[in-house]
Amino acid sequence: MKNNIEVISFEKCTGCNACIQICPKQCISHNTIDGFWYPIVDNKKCIECGRCLKACLAFNKFNNRTPLKCYAGYNKNEKIRLKSSSGGIFFELAKLTINNGGIVFGAVFDKNWNVTHVSAKSIDEVQQMLGSKYVQSNTLDTYKECKTYLNEGKEVLYSGTPCQIGGLHKFLGKNYNNLFTVDLICHGAPSPGVWQRYLKETFSPKTMIFQAKMPKNTSPDISSFIRSIKFRDKTYGWEKFSFVVNSKLISKRGSNMILLSHIYSKNPYMKGFLNDLFLRESCYNCPSRKLSSQSDITIGDFWGVHKLNMDDMNDHKGLSIITINTTKGNVIFKEISSNFVIRELSYAQAVESNSNLIQIANKNTKKVNKFKKFEHKMLLSQAIEKTLHINIIKKIIIKIKYKLRIIK
Repeated sequence: MKNNIEVISFEKCTGCNACIQICPKQCISHNTIDGFWYPIVDNKKCIECGRCLKACLAFNKFNNRTPLKCYAGYNKNEKIRLKSSSGGIFFELAKLTINNGGIVFGAVFDKNWNVTHVSAKSIDEVQQMLGSKYVQSNTLDTYKECKTYLNEGKEVLYSGTPCQIGGLHKFLGKNYNNLFTVDLICHGAPSPGVWQRYLKETFSPKTMIFQAKMPKNTSPDISSFIRSIKFRDKTYGWEKFSFVVNSKLISKRGSNMILLSHIYSKNPYMKGFLNDLFLRESCYNCPSRKLSSQSDITIGDFWGVHKLNMDDMNDHKGLSIITINTTKGNVIFKEISSNFVIRELSYAQAVESNSNLIQIANKNTKKVNKFKKFEHKMLLSQAIEKTLHINIIKKIIIKIKYKLRIIK
């Protein structure tokens, strides 16, 4: 059996890039499948040292944990909270790190609206990391960059999905007192390939939306005229968030034009994502659930605010769950807790409020295969709608089952 990353199956690879970044011979590169990147080894250069396997979370995952403490809360700074997807917790952690002369790593859009991990040394750079980006982020060389800063004695905050944080800890191979990690309660990682196709088709010069909004003689290159993309715009509230795309071009009213604005339940891309149609295969068997990523703090949406009768905390501007997973996390959170309105939860309440803390994405093989069949025959939005379409008879059956409490 080979002593390299090739022994890890397609279904298990999380795409964290730890293997690529740790290889001493730089003989591992990317191969793209279904819009995701997977490692491919140049066996002529490989010396089978096994370092890539030691750095692989799928090969040897960490143990599950339970948190020290759990909270529901939100940032007292309303501007920061509205820029954030939920309660604005990450910003304060990042600000503390920056103020201590440290470095923050997080996900941002690049010039082509792909999502990548970058480092930030200023509060202005951190601003780009705020807000959810429902596309798998490419960590690039940030694990190596992070290690360099750690060895220089710099304080580092690295944020990402659980598999990215687990991958970082595997890559480093030891604990650093000056490293602080934060992961997100993750629904799953959507395909970068599907995302780019959605952008290309939605904002193509041939589409109605493009023709209606863009003046004559405007460049058809989407990256040149999009100003911002918000997966979680809070104009209509935190729970009824919108997918919004703004243009760099100025309208007659003197403001940036809105190219697209959909309530999340009406947007094709969001519907496909939330129905798990184009997630990475490893998301259906995630190796990083149950706080096993080794993160110090985990943050996510406090969807259980109504279920747990905590509506007095909900002003519809965003609420977070915060789980404190380590002693280091507890110490750091205490330093910034005065910036938040918080209420302690039990771990059971946290899980009840956001089940993705422990649950993996549910793969409906029939739907996923149906989508893959349709996506090669029609526009992406049409393929998603056709896959998720429910006919009248099925709708009636579902309503009857709900009334009879056969399904929840």
